[in-house]
Amino acid sequence: MTELSVVPAPASLSVRESAAFPLDARVRIEGDADAAAALTALLEARTGLAVGASASAGDAGGVIRLDVDKGSGEAESYRLTADEASVTITGADAAGLFYGVQTLGQLVTRDGERWVVPAVEITDAPRFAYRGVMLDVARHFHPVETVKGYIDRAAGLKFNVLHLHLTDDQGWRIQLASRPELTERASATSVGGDPGGFYTKADYREIVEYAASRHMTVVPEVDMPGHTHAVGLAYPELVEDPVITDRVRETIEAFGGGLPQAGVPYEGVAVGFSSLRIHDEATYDFVADVFGELAGMTPGPYLHFGGDEAHGTADDDYAEFVARTSRLISDLDKIPVAWHEAGAAADLCDDTIGQYWGFVQPTEGMDDKARGFVKLGSKLILSPADAVYLDMKYDESTTRGLSWANGPTSVQRAYSWEPSDVIDGIEDDDILGVEAPLWTETVRSADDIDHLAFPRIAAAAEAAWSPATGVSDLRTWESFRARVGALGPLWTSLGIAFHPSDEIPWASE
Repeated sequence: MTELSVVPAPASLSVRESAAFPLDARVRIEGDADAAAALTALLEARTGLAVGASASAGDAGGVIRLDVDKGSGEAESYRLTADEASVTITGADAAGLFYGVQTLGQLVTRDGERWVVPAVEITDAPRFAYRGVMLDVARHFHPVETVKGYIDRAAGLKFNVLHLHLTDDQGWRIQLASRPELTERASATSVGGDPGGFYTKADYREIVEYAASRHMTVVPEVDMPGHTHAVGLAYPELVEDPVITDRVRETIEAFGGGLPQAGVPYEGVAVGFSSLRIHDEATYDFVADVFGELAGMTPGPYLHFGGDEAHGTADDDYAEFVARTSRLISDLDKIPVAWHEAGAAADLCDDTIGQYWGFVQPTEGMDDKARGFVKLGSKLILSPADAVYLDMKYDESTTRGLSWANGPTSVQRAYSWEPSDVIDGIEDDDILGVEAPLWTETVRSADDIDHLAFPRIAAAAEAAWSPATGVSDLRTWESFRARVGALGPLWTSLGIAFHPSDEIPWASE
């Protein structure tokens, strides 16, 4: 057999003294219908077998039993046992059962000519409640089918949040009945002059419902007061003229794209030059319309209002804006989320979740701003850019991706960090979870997404789900690279165009 593999590492895994469970068409899959359908599709993709196709109650085939036992453990937890005669997965809830099914799909391997499930016992539960991936659909637009594919891939690694970065200087990607000019006038272009696009309200509903079927919550982000050049294409009276700093000029010199101009679509990659008009009440009417309608479209508890890199906004004005916007969202009975810069605002609404995007070793006071959320009694999502930004290059030879986050990010560096060690004074109880963003300045296709995300997305999954480093024997780089390598055949069978990093000992069938 190939290397036994489960990613992310479970809380407890032990090998049982039994022969492996054989998979064939006579195997009966019993219990929860939704979980059975998910498992049947996963096993067929992995093995080519129509498992259960010729099963009957009287034959000698084995049994896979899938059940929910409410109250049997903490949320999203499951237990999986396998021996020669049967496989049983019991989830504490539907999500836990779904994650147990994903684990079973990873365990399937070849033993000679047979497909088998090794005899194991796994007891598993997540470390953090929030385990997210972010997809930027503003720099380059990605259609509904690509987003759904990314949901499938992330859910298979036990992520439970999809954060959609829906707006930026380059385009507005969500249709709103209250502000139709946004998609009519500000959605047509992307970075480099590539085609744009937007999600209709029906498209967005389809994404939300598809995510829910995979136990994922959608968190929409409308970034403001910066990153708002596209807003000015629809409502020029709401935005300030671009602020052209030396930093903006340096980015343009390095990457091209030209200087941003008021009223002209922006196709470059510079940041920090745009701002809403902070002291105009029409701005807050706009904010109320946008988040009010988005709240009605979004069943999940979170609305993300961005707040990062607002270099074109004076500090006092920025503090006023994020305080008012966070309270507006809270008054909609949603939980506001903002990037860590907002943690410096004195009157920030006290239920605002902070998202830290600084480095594993914080610089420029980013950690102080992040601690601001915890001082309010709220929590943090950790997204250290030099560990879990999936759009970074793997090495200098990588053609896709960027390298501003302390240079390229190898798979080992993506793995070798510990959430509770990033910000002094911030422990597990202060951390809502971990999120791996994928920005799309250089990302045009689903294959581009796969190439940059896999295998590093698995490292982020382990940081979010698995026990802390040092608690489990599995939480080491050597164990991780072996377990990920064993997933190569599964990822290939699922059509994932992963980067075959030479850091990983990839298995072959």
